[in-house]
Amino acid sequence: MRTISGYILICTLFTIFITILFGTSSEVQKVQGFNKALNQAVNEDKLNIKKTSLLLDENGQVFSEMNRPFRLYVENEDIPPFAKDLLVITEDRNFYEHVGFDAGAIIRALVKNLVFTHIQQGGSTITQQLARNLYLGQEKTYNRKLTELFYSYEIEKSFSKDEIMELYLNVIYFSNGIYGVETASQYYFNKDLQDLNKAELSFILAIPNNPNKYDPLEHFDKTKERQERLLDLLEQEGTITAQESKKIKNMPIKLKIRKKIDQYPDYAVYAEHELSQLIAHSEGFNKKIKQAKTKEEKIKIEQQLEKRVNEVVQSGVIIHTALQPSMQKKSIKALNDSIVYDGVEGATVTISNQSRRIVAITGGKHYQKYNFHHAYQAVRQPGSVIKPLLVYGPYIEEYQTSIYETINANSYCVGNYCPENYDGRQFGQVTINQAFKESYNTPALRMFEKTGITKAFKTLSLFHFENVLPADKTYAASLGGFTYGMSPLELTDAYTSFINGNYYKSHAIIKVTDRKGKVLYEWKDPSVQVWSAQTTEKMRALLTAAAVSGTGEPAYVSKPYVGIKTGTTNNYNDYWVMGLTDQYTTGVWIGHDIPKSMKAIEKFRPSHRIWKGIMR
Repeated sequence: MRTISGYILICTLFTIFITILFGTSSEVQKVQGFNKALNQAVNEDKLNIKKTSLLLDENGQVFSEMNRPFRLYVENEDIPPFAKDLLVITEDRNFYEHVGFDAGAIIRALVKNLVFTHIQQGGSTITQQLARNLYLGQEKTYNRKLTELFYSYEIEKSFSKDEIMELYLNVIYFSNGIYGVETASQYYFNKDLQDLNKAELSFILAIPNNPNKYDPLEHFDKTKERQERLLDLLEQEGTITAQESKKIKNMPIKLKIRKKIDQYPDYAVYAEHELSQLIAHSEGFNKKIKQAKTKEEKIKIEQQLEKRVNEVVQSGVIIHTALQPSMQKKSIKALNDSIVYDGVEGATVTISNQSRRIVAITGGKHYQKYNFHHAYQAVRQPGSVIKPLLVYGPYIEEYQTSIYETINANSYCVGNYCPENYDGRQFGQVTINQAFKESYNTPALRMFEKTGITKAFKTLSLFHFENVLPADKTYAASLGGFTYGMSPLELTDAYTSFINGNYYKSHAIIKVTDRKGKVLYEWKDPSVQVWSAQTTEKMRALLTAAAVSGTGEPAYVSKPYVGIKTGTTNNYNDYWVMGLTDQYTTGVWIGHDIPKSMKAIEKFRPSHRIWKGIMR
């Protein structure tokens, strides 16, 4: 009798509760206001399900995963019906009938909770659980449960049942940092969700009920027991036969844990950096930053860009890159094998001549992910590798001279600037070819003076060196004297102009797409003619002379075409080798993070060995 009275009381109270919740005139305005806010929060555009973005190499193979939590999103049409049946039978039998909450289930939960001093059972539907995962968290209070009902009702108004099921299966937790059923399939069985058999599928769907208790790695037997209970429920409902249930239970479960894909950190880190650049370029952030009138305004825009990049990454995009794994491996090996000296660092960049895309890049010796990346973050004095870009190219372009024209290689001063050749030597009259391949300094200064600083720097400006300043327009620049300098990536990129005289900025990213293949971002850089056909031919001849019998000879490789220019900065602080073959353009830099003389290792030609190791 007491039990019956209790149920009557609960039903009465619940009816009053619902009436007050949705019907009392004094609360209508508040509820309408709350519903308006919910309508803005709960819609497809506002969903914020964090997904894992993937980096793909030139062959379409994943080589790195961005973002945590690890979540690979699966669309509704790719979710096996068996998975949906399991969830409905075990989690929410009235899923396809209710409006977001199940009144009967809530009453049963209230009855049970009367026995305890705190909430033990919530009577939650799949929709309510989705509301908690997306918007509310896991707090167990009556106020939170009330808010949960509002959200659930609004979700049901905004989404179809199939969309709710899709969202739920993509947000639930599967232990071990794994979110979403596709991710669980990949992690525990190294298979796509569609490739799982019913035993494997029911096994992973046993986990979310209590991810700690049913962690397959720690409590495999408990997970298996729950899997069998789920199958018993399906059998009782008539979804599967007793014979099929027995068959599924007897199927072996063999976990094949998938390790996180995190290859080629040098390339991955640069590609992530370039993604930020691409978004800034495509969505107008660069223009806004340049137009910022104050430092504070600039910082604010940069923060907005960072937020936008995080949004894109967390949306689970596919970043298609030009990475050539074989070339990347060669570059890493060449760098690590050749830099065996304490404190000496290095970087390499390789660009495909045909596509003008970055196919390999190394950020440092034994590079660790997110460490300082020397290929694009190290800005150093260029030494003589600037001469083809700032001296010889502009001079030949301006005067259309022969490379066998002679020029004075004795000491020379412009004002107070009096550079010397290596070891202070005097060479008299030499050909431009000889001056280039031996990297004499005084002929370079003479040519630079004749071309004129303004014309020479106008050509250099086509390459968009970020750290070249107006103050750098001095005669010292002809030999590599700059306030800051250039990065290895910038210089290698500029050398691609010697492929055919045209230049357009090289990138690692080909395009960024969503999971369905829709292109979201891609570079659209214009091609700029830097050198005429005649100048290009002469510059390629000079580079070949230096490779065959000049300063680049220790790096020479036998190819249909090879051209090299080397550079050493004051006090032997930096060694450079820049050059190209018929297929690739590659740049190498080595030096200390805090500039320091490397004269002791000059005879070992480490930068030459690295270049040769990559290009042969």
